[in-house]
Amino acid sequence: MSLLIKNGHVVTATDSYVADIFCENGKIAAIGHDLAAPPAEEVVDATGQYIFPGFIDPHVHIYLPFMGTYAKDTYDTASRAALVGGTTTLIEMCCPSRDEDPVEGLDLWLGKAEGLSACDFSFHLAVTRFDETTEAKLRLIVDRGVASFKVFLAYKDFFGLQDTELFKTLALAKELGVIVTAHCENETLVTELQQQLLAEGKTGPEWHEPSRPVEVEAEGVHHLMAFAEATGAHVYVVHTSCEPAVRAAEAARARGVNVWIETVIPYLTLDASYAEQPDFEGAKYVMSPPIRDARHQPFLWNSLRSRSISTVATDHAPFDFIDQKEMGKDDFTQIPNGLPSIEDRVNLLYTYGVKRGKIDLHTFVDAASTQAAKLFGLFPRKGTIALGSDADLVVYDPTWRGEIAAATHHMATDYNPHEGWKLEGRPSLVTVRGKVQVRDGEFVGQMGHGEFLKRECTH
Repeated sequence: MSLLIKNGHVVTATDSYVADIFCENGKIAAIGHDLAAPPAEEVVDATGQYIFPGFIDPHVHIYLPFMGTYAKDTYDTASRAALVGGTTTLIEMCCPSRDEDPVEGLDLWLGKAEGLSACDFSFHLAVTRFDETTEAKLRLIVDRGVASFKVFLAYKDFFGLQDTELFKTLALAKELGVIVTAHCENETLVTELQQQLLAEGKTGPEWHEPSRPVEVEAEGVHHLMAFAEATGAHVYVVHTSCEPAVRAAEAARARGVNVWIETVIPYLTLDASYAEQPDFEGAKYVMSPPIRDARHQPFLWNSLRSRSISTVATDHAPFDFIDQKEMGKDDFTQIPNGLPSIEDRVNLLYTYGVKRGKIDLHTFVDAASTQAAKLFGLFPRKGTIALGSDADLVVYDPTWRGEIAAATHHMATDYNPHEGWKLEGRPSLVTVRGKVQVRDGEFVGQMGHGEFLKRECTH
């Protein structure tokens, strides 16, 4: 299998140049000018288009039993959607509950993806309890190539860890060189505020954000930072939504804590007013931490531009509006938390970030691909365009114009939170290890082509 892409404007996290790229046997075999067409099986003219490294979404949920229901996507729909949007690698949160065995959980999640996914994939393993059997099981899971954990400082009695368990998890991660991703909220404050609001008759989706205000998220980050500082573990704060939470992580970083910060595309584009829409429409925008007041967005964009925020993910958690979100019609605490966005992250980040002058192309590539590869043990196999790297490439047409619509998206949900949003650019060609999987916005590839990526511990 060989492919020659000619005359494209190659952009990585650090470099920008016009070149041809020759791909063979799944790898980038040559980069240069006027590369000969033979023996390429296919030649693509990328004149006037960008060539980016395949994008990596380091925070997705595809198989997810949660809040009495299941996330709507499967790898059939989610991996297609990811690829159409330019994402060639997914790192899914494998989230067995406190009552489930972590090894069995990993096997379950793997079984949902192996032989089915169209793009490459890996997992963060959620540690949802730590008893006398856990350490041996986590060591086995790391040996199997899962080089990152996930902890929840929320969802008490389901995913959430007690402090003793948190300390043991971080201490083991430090020993193994595993980075720990963390959902940071104070679960006690969330529970108390939820009950207070419900007692006052405040049951609609507009009360979700007041039940989890910025102080609750910032306190969760501060709490994690104390444990990371005590153990020396490397930590990664997921879906950071607001200035106080980012500031709490930055303060710890200034003290020498090894911490990285993720935000997600809904926080950069949507604001709290969406969840305040009448007639329960706001339920479409319920996620945790909540979408914040618009005043936080300039700070998040500036922090991304300065690279204080390392990555832009999605926290893709797809639930239908009808039947699933409606479970919380009379009680906002019962609305399944999450937004579908796996398909639109890259195009939204380009259109409303790069095209609006908020970030440059190098930051765009770094935040949506390279940093995730570096942090999670995939670089330079993934996340860059270099000799010997996987031929995961996105030929991107900056002249294309269109808009987002649930009627045409590839995700399984019955709505899109960015319905009607205009886009200024999209992938015209997407490859996974040299195989063309997407052309001109349509999946044309092979389901099951995706591989499980075994990763090395690098922290």
